[in-house]
Amino acid sequence: MKQYEKTLKKDYLFNGIVVNLRRDQAELPDGRQAVREVVEHPGGVGIALEDEEGKFFMVTQYRYAQERVMLEFPAGKKERGEDPFMTAQREIAEETGYEGRDFYYLGKIVPTPAYDTEVIDLYYAKTGRFVGVNFDDDENIEMIRMTLDEIIDAIMKGEIDDAKTTSMAFLIRESKARGLI
Repeated sequence: MKQYEKTLKKDYLFNGIVVNLRRDQAELPDGRQAVREVVEHPGGVGIALEDEEGKFFMVTQYRYAQERVMLEFPAGKKERGEDPFMTAQREIAEETGYEGRDFYYLGKIVPTPAYDTEVIDLYYAKTGRFVGVNFDDDENIEMIRMTLDEIIDAIMKGEIDDAKTTSMAFLIRESKARGLI
């Protein structure tokens, strides 16, 4: 059953560096009107980089909005209009110091579809040559390496609750089981 809402008006309340916030007037399928608040985000990527020992590069970093340190697969924000594969190549080198090779597209997730336009494209890659880390000025990242089983165990224990990392771990496990990677 397809039901669409028609945007009648967009009112921008905030234009930021990373996100914009707008309040829309929408027409519902039955003709009534409703207010919709939307966070515009350019999207991002998550990259699972596996080394020759079968371990994945994971990052720990303080996430300001969550007010805590989180353990995640490396990730990054797309520049507006940037191809997600280009973002993945850039971000994996910046955060791990390694170029990726043999990239495999795992798919995408929509983390908060009710009010946010963000889409995260998910990639798997193997380590290529070492090029050195290049963190953004405001990043304080520590790197650890974990096996896929260790990552999934940490997810099941509630130690990892980042949506992209959880999605990627199970997508990787299933992709490996099916012989795709």
